[in-house]
Amino acid sequence: MITMKNIIDDKNPMIREISQEVTLPLSEEDQQLAHDMMEYLIASQDEEKAEKYDLRPGVGLAAVQVGVLKRMCAILVPYYDKDGHETRADKWVLVNPKIVAYTPKPAYLANGEGCLSVPEDQHGIVPRHAKIVVEAFDALTNEHVKITARGYTAICIQHEMDHFDGILYYDHFNKENPNAPIPNAMVIE
Repeated sequence: MITMKNIIDDKNPMIREISQEVTLPLSEEDQQLAHDMMEYLIASQDEEKAEKYDLRPGVGLAAVQVGVLKRMCAILVPYYDKDGHETRADKWVLVNPKIVAYTPKPAYLANGEGCLSVPEDQHGIVPRHAKIVVEAFDALTNEHVKITARGYTAICIQHEMDHFDGILYYDHFNKENPNAPIPNAMVIE
């Protein structure tokens, strides 16, 4: 099982390297990696398991974060009703994802982004696309998928895909004023 000791941080130069395309069909090794990354996200969102294994909660994990320079990322974004019960979850292990369309409308998280590879939170606004269309191979279903993602899920996917190119969320900050609001943006609380 992947734990925090397996996740490289932003001081490790590998986090800035470019990830390579993954050969399909997936090798057994890549299938195992896909499984392990999703297993981490599931365990990290379970309070008991997160405490037991000392896991930081996450909604996304890129292969480079566990020291594998491949264009693969796991996404697990749960959605809850007003009573706190999970109603659904966006759940994929995306292999070679590409953004094929996006809305020009910007979006950002009001409280900023975080990252399992950034142990000390960096505060600032990260501009993203409010809506994206992604084509990828999903290692969970073993099918090619076309995903239209909006809001929080779109931000999560863009964050993980940045890792493929050695980009961390704080690289997007406005250098003069990291907390400067973005006009006409969708602000996600």
